[in-house]
Amino acid sequence: MNRRLILLLLPILLFSACEKSGPKPLRVGMDMSYPPFEMRDTQGQPAGVSVDLARALGENLGRRVELQNMPFGGLVAALQAGSIDVIISSMTATEEGGRNVEFSEPYVHTALCLLVGAKSNVGGITDLDAEGKKVAVVRSTTGQLWAKANLKKATVLDFDKDTACVIEVTQGKADAFIYDQMSTLRNWQANPETTRAILQPFKEEGWAVAMKKGDSELKKKVDAFIVKFRADGGMERLGEKWLKEQRAEFKKLGVPFVF
Repeated sequence: MNRRLILLLLPILLFSACEKSGPKPLRVGMDMSYPPFEMRDTQGQPAGVSVDLARALGENLGRRVELQNMPFGGLVAALQAGSIDVIISSMTATEEGGRNVEFSEPYVHTALCLLVGAKSNVGGITDLDAEGKKVAVVRSTTGQLWAKANLKKATVLDFDKDTACVIEVTQGKADAFIYDQMSTLRNWQANPETTRAILQPFKEEGWAVAMKKGDSELKKKVDAFIVKFRADGGMERLGEKWLKEQRAEFKKLGVPFVF
């Protein structure tokens, strides 16, 4: 190959190399079975609060977003294995979880509350720690952790899905279901004749983006994004888009909203 041809081809080769070495996609893991945060729309496309948040984060970082749908219980393992870069899946930032992942600043403030039977005499969490009481929880959630640590007299029933917990309450097999406020509101609205929502929180929590342990550089960027996104009204817009009815219901009940 002569020198002139090499010189002509060099810019093309350099451009191609730069293109290949450009920003890697931001691989975001989430469990798309938790509407309106992580779900699929009527066309089967990813949708919801967390999906929009992930895409806004990718835009802020200058990286194309790849969404990976997987069971909630497998998200941390996928992160640790390097299959995904971040988790945005309504994940609660806990001290225990912080030993395995790096959590960002919270982007949603929520809390644990109760779904009880419509005719139940349960008025709050203190009524549940008693002999004969049965409390449903979803495995690998903060509701399960709290119940195991604090309900010493009640029987704690573990299930893989929240739908199973709701059925236990509607059929009178469980006195209560411990879960987050948004889900409890949704489950009550879907079963108004057989359930009652006690949305007043007994344990406040924060949902955060999870990253690989020790990735302080990415954490710094994600934290800065969350602060700016909130200050620019981003969370307010997501609430208006996806949670307008829920926000109105919280206001009516006198309970602080999650955003």
